Amino acid sequence: MSKHNLEKSSKISAGTYFSGGLAAGAIAIAIALIIRSFAGGIFIPELASQTLFSLTPGQFESQAVQNLGPLAKYSAFAGAIIANFILYGLFSLLIARLQNRSSWNGFVGRAILASLVAYIVLLIIAILLIAITEVHAQTTSITRIIISLVVPQIAFGFTLSSFYTKMKLPSKRSTVEKTIESKTEIDYSREVYSRRFFLRVAIATAVSLPILYLGLDRLFLQQETQVPATSSTSQLLPRQVKTKPPGFEDPRLTPLLDSEVTPTYLFYRIDINPIVPEVDAASWILTVKGEVNNPFTMTYEQIKAMPSIQEYATLQCVSNKIGGDLISTALWKGVRLKDLLSKAQLRPGAKYIAFRCYDGYDVGIPLERGLLEGTILAYDMNLAPLTAEHGYPVRAIVPGLYGMMNPKWITEIEVVDDIYEGYWARNGWTNDAREATHSFIAIPGQAPVRDRFLNLDLLNISVVPGQRLPIAGVAFAGDRGISKVEVSTDGGVTWKSARIKDPLSNYTWVLWTAEFTPSTRSNNYSIVVRATDKTGQVQTANIRPPFPDGATGYNMINI
Repeated sequence: MSKHNLEKSSKISAGTYFSGGLAAGAIAIAIALIIRSFAGGIFIPELASQTLFSLTPGQFESQAVQNLGPLAKYSAFAGAIIANFILYGLFSLLIARLQNRSSWNGFVGRAILASLVAYIVLLIIAILLIAITEVHAQTTSITRIIISLVVPQIAFGFTLSSFYTKMKLPSKRSTVEKTIESKTEIDYSREVYSRRFFLRVAIATAVSLPILYLGLDRLFLQQETQVPATSSTSQLLPRQVKTKPPGFEDPRLTPLLDSEVTPTYLFYRIDINPIVPEVDAASWILTVKGEVNNPFTMTYEQIKAMPSIQEYATLQCVSNKIGGDLISTALWKGVRLKDLLSKAQLRPGAKYIAFRCYDGYDVGIPLERGLLEGTILAYDMNLAPLTAEHGYPVRAIVPGLYGMMNPKWITEIEVVDDIYEGYWARNGWTNDAREATHSFIAIPGQAPVRDRFLNLDLLNISVVPGQRLPIAGVAFAGDRGISKVEVSTDGGVTWKSARIKDPLSNYTWVLWTAEFTPSTRSNNYSIVVRATDKTGQVQTANIRPPFPDGATGYNMINI
């Protein structure tokens, strides 16, 4: 065998190095996930996906939310985890090159080299992510990143080194000296090497995958709002509205009435986080500062000890499409924001209120909005403490503005003397965010808004010529209220008024219904709805996408 062939035979392939890096990376990622789950450490894929989300132009983000809903950020998170795996594979290739040029030999030497390479590169990446992202979370600091990255990278280095320990192919010198046995020895060594290598890789993979699964399960599934034994929201409704209102006697409308207040587990969730923030209320502190004469801090218990109010309010995401499901109603309890601002003693130059949150989100509302009676800092939702998903321990409810102006996990309120543009406004979304007038058809049809109503998905309404058919849904105009809802069954040529149920408050959607009897002479009907708010403004028919000011247009279904 020639010297060239001997050298070629003694090389470990790039694919083998790469696959070893993937397996060792799985161990590192699993350990990082454990640290993130139980100690609140930094998880690089989470930081990367949040950074990507913060840098995505609002128009693209809007399309992603419309098409995927909450899955948009989960897709980014999954992609970041895959990229993290690939990065570890590339680390292995880099380490192989460095080993050939260094004196880091032996198991420990190779492990230390691999650990240092992974640690230094990931530390640089993490610092760059923090530097370029729009999100500056309270929990993200250089010190925490430095500490969080240590153990996973040590595990990566020693795992990777173990794959190649005592499995080196014969050296070129010994192969030349043993020319008669060289080919047999190399083939045998390669066979043994392959078996041992892939056995060790398989063991590392078998150990890491269950940990990854359990870690992700803890972060996602266990943070989801649990479905209660009874999901009825009847106890949340005022006593006087527990009977069916006039026009809503049809039993097919019962699911609509039963979920006029959205069960907490069905309440929509859109925020910037792939993983729900977990805030410890015992150590949580709210800071009030800025253009005030009396800045102060408050604990969770001090907030709850203040005079409180309960109010029904509907929230809708600015990304919601016509007929979409990013809208819900709840009963909130909390303290008036104006009471806190009164305690802080506003200065004459105060103009905007900036909220900053535990997850790094920030947003600003005009001072006059913060001083309204209905603007509260809520700590209860549907007669129970806020869930982690919906802002525990404290979130804002700001009637009349889209959901993005109702921040969750608030840690700081700063009164400023100029217009404040928050996270989404910096990404191109409106900073005004006043709710447009909307009306959605929930019965009949399959509009996504049906997902916010308990058991409505079980309702199957057949269209039978000559038999009465209920048409029903919701209408919402922020804090302006709804004065009239009209329905057309001929594509908007003619209109008739629908029956409106009294709203739960001035800040909620209204339920509406109308009757329709299909004729035996026609097979197709275009049902359209429009609403008029209490200022007399009729809902516009102009079709506008959600970005940047919220969607407009009529909701239409064909039957």
